[in-house]
Amino acid sequence: MIKPIEQMEIIRRGVAEIIEEADLLKKLEYSYEKNIPLKIKAGFDPTAPDLHIGHTVLIQKMRQFQDLGHDVIFLIGDFTGMIGDPTGKNELRKPLSQEEVLENAKTYEEQIYKILIPEKTKIVFNSHWLSAMSAMEIVRLGAMQTVARMLEREDFRKRFENHNDITILEFYYPLFQAYDSVHLRADVELGGTDQRFNLLMGRHLQRKYGVLEQALIMLPILEGLDGVNKMSKSLGNYIGINESPTDMYGKIMSITDELMIRYYELLSRITNDELSSLQKGIKDGSVHPKKAKENLALELTERFHTKEAALGAKENFDKVFKSKELPDNIPQASYNWQDGEVWIAYIMKEVGLVESTGQAIRLINQGGVHINGKAVTNPKETLAKGEYLFKVGKRRFLNVQPT
Repeated sequence: MIKPIEQMEIIRRGVAEIIEEADLLKKLEYSYEKNIPLKIKAGFDPTAPDLHIGHTVLIQKMRQFQDLGHDVIFLIGDFTGMIGDPTGKNELRKPLSQEEVLENAKTYEEQIYKILIPEKTKIVFNSHWLSAMSAMEIVRLGAMQTVARMLEREDFRKRFENHNDITILEFYYPLFQAYDSVHLRADVELGGTDQRFNLLMGRHLQRKYGVLEQALIMLPILEGLDGVNKMSKSLGNYIGINESPTDMYGKIMSITDELMIRYYELLSRITNDELSSLQKGIKDGSVHPKKAKENLALELTERFHTKEAALGAKENFDKVFKSKELPDNIPQASYNWQDGEVWIAYIMKEVGLVESTGQAIRLINQGGVHINGKAVTNPKETLAKGEYLFKVGKRRFLNVQPT
């Protein structure tokens, strides 16, 4: 275990806020002197089956703590997931069923070990203790915070001012999340900047229950491929960690030079000194941004796949975008044409190129859809029965054949 001050330098990288830095340093010093690892907690509600690299900003920070010798607790909020985190929502969030939550949780367990060290990771489910709480224990938990304090949270306050519904159950969400820290006696909790209220609630409840307060590390929300909006599957600006090596590599190569530095800071495992040298080299021209982007694409693709797969993706990318050749082994799909012509956006949804016709329309309007080498410019355009080569974005090809 390296010295606490050196640990702090690594931990600070890419962090938006630490509450409190002095508290965290004291915890690290105690851990170092006694050779006792800290308990690092981060919670994830399994509200969707797949993770994207925006989620991995937090998981990568957990990996850093593992490398520093500390214990990581990956908390799957199967209980709180059935409530649904209201953070940032201006309306009542539909709760998930227990079946949906458990199915999504299963996929999380499979995905996180692409980053975390299995033997150094403890996976827990908060239903194990929250489901066991008696009615009186839940009543006492609710008595530990006031409605006025809850309404200080921006999303709750806006909904209250706009006369939108807020259920008591939603008020309980931050209390349950905070109680997780009490039960686990967490030394440090990680979360996004949008979780600030909930994370502070953890410190508040630990004080109430007589548990030593956790330090908080808040990480920024990663921008998606557009460089503006939060990475989100619904916006189509995401990189899924289960995507093919070709798609992952190509998407990373499509980001701007400015966003590349951001991704290096939050996602890459290069050292702080290497990051500083890279930034300096790009600024003074000694490092070509495209080469730096290739290295980032290789690093991340290898992390979620293999080195061979990453090199193959690079070779494929170079072949398509340097020599303008089509990639090898273009995937095939079949579509059962009925009589007459079919709306292109509908075909794209049915063959899996997009998740919705709305997403297809957005891609067409952005000039991101080509069929048989020709750009599609009219989102209302239709196709007669036939075989078509679709190109979506710069790197995704699909040969659609009629059945």
